[in-house]
Amino acid sequence: MVNFLLFLVIFGALGHTNASENQTFWAGTLGRINNWVDVGAQYVFSGYGSRSVDVIETNFSRIAVPNLCETDVKQYSGYFHISESKHMFFRFFESRSSPSTDPLILWLQGGPGDSGAVGLLLENGPCSIANGGKSTTRNPHSWTNHANVLFVDQPIGVGFSYSSSELEELVHSNAQAATDVYAFLQLFFAQFPEYATLPLHVAGESYGGIYAPHVASAIWKGNRLNATTKIRLESVMLGNGITDPLIQIPSIVDYVCTGPFALYPDPEAAECKALRSSASTCKMLIRACNWYPNESVCGRASRYCRSRLFEPVMKSDLNWYDLRTPCNATALPRPEWCYEKTSWVENYMNDPKVKRALDVDADRKYQNFNMEMNRDFNARGEGVLNAARLLPELVDGGVRLLVYAGNADMMANFIGNQRWVENLDTKFKAEFAISEARDWMLSGTNTVAGRVRSAGGGNLTFVEVYEAGSGTCLHTINLLQFWI
Repeated sequence: MVNFLLFLVIFGALGHTNASENQTFWAGTLGRINNWVDVGAQYVFSGYGSRSVDVIETNFSRIAVPNLCETDVKQYSGYFHISESKHMFFRFFESRSSPSTDPLILWLQGGPGDSGAVGLLLENGPCSIANGGKSTTRNPHSWTNHANVLFVDQPIGVGFSYSSSELEELVHSNAQAATDVYAFLQLFFAQFPEYATLPLHVAGESYGGIYAPHVASAIWKGNRLNATTKIRLESVMLGNGITDPLIQIPSIVDYVCTGPFALYPDPEAAECKALRSSASTCKMLIRACNWYPNESVCGRASRYCRSRLFEPVMKSDLNWYDLRTPCNATALPRPEWCYEKTSWVENYMNDPKVKRALDVDADRKYQNFNMEMNRDFNARGEGVLNAARLLPELVDGGVRLLVYAGNADMMANFIGNQRWVENLDTKFKAEFAISEARDWMLSGTNTVAGRVRSAGGGNLTFVEVYEAGSGTCLHTINLLQFWI
């Protein structure tokens, strides 16, 4: 939902490495993670010093047991120290149903630079922001109705996550971000082994459509290289995400000229013709970036595609993430993007009482979005390369893939998302190509909420959600039931 525009200022994915380089990289990474988990004896304190919450502290973690958001389920917040200087903040909520058997979902917000608190408090968490950020209310459509959910502030430098070393202050690539999240998961499961046996779904939206394949790929590689904890990777879930920019970015032309909420009523209008011409050049530049992945080539593609494809259509007064609604933004270029309540999230997270409950240092300032990180990813071209290329190995190996998109979202629209799924080179590609779309019904109703295509017995699934923008919670809870 929020800050996919911030993807526009970036675009990128990792460059190509050979198999031996990957093997060496992951062997070294696992060694460091395993050593970090094993160093020193664990020790536990409860309510130490002047703290007002129970705190669990070990050699690699500092975890609070807050009384916020929803008090009827077990919850944790705090930090895992994924290295001596990197400290990743998280919030975890058990399922409202059967926490010992319900799956675990790792939620990855977009940006890059968005905090997990945005998704927690505005979309699928157990509570929703209210009253200008002074309080929260229970979210009846939370994903915690059916799953244990883990929200993280990643990459390091986002939200409450931080580095205590200037040399490691910022993460500079999708690959590095994925390595850090993988280290976090290993530490999380070491701390809470009761959740390590649950199936894990890696979910992301917006730029999370790039994060999630990288994190899932890191888990896949780690499992094959004898990780301390083998993670039960069940599926990857991508909601209105950007995953294959070569296919998805040019699709904005089709969406705004022929889509269900077209901005230009005549597909042969001068605006549409100009956009098609620019889309052709944009594709050429992104293709060059995929062939020769370096900052110069990818940066040029990023700048051109943004200025020629996105900026013209963003001049409308509509919400780019939900063209059914006006944009309430008053301070471009950072309106958070068209959602007034995002400022409420910052108010809430910076409340001293909330910080105390979460066991966050009083002087640590929270921001929904890290602009410095976004600009750094932009300069390095981390969003133009194809993250979808990481998925065929996983899908062919039994990891399920769900791609869903609300049809009112322009930025990572359903047209482009369906196209890249069709193009995904898995063993189900031919079957998916001939699959017929069927109605997708809201559970317990006769309401047609969208259309679904699938192959491989549902292992590869695409859902177009009708009358929905990015991150529409009422629909995604039904999708979650459908998927898990």
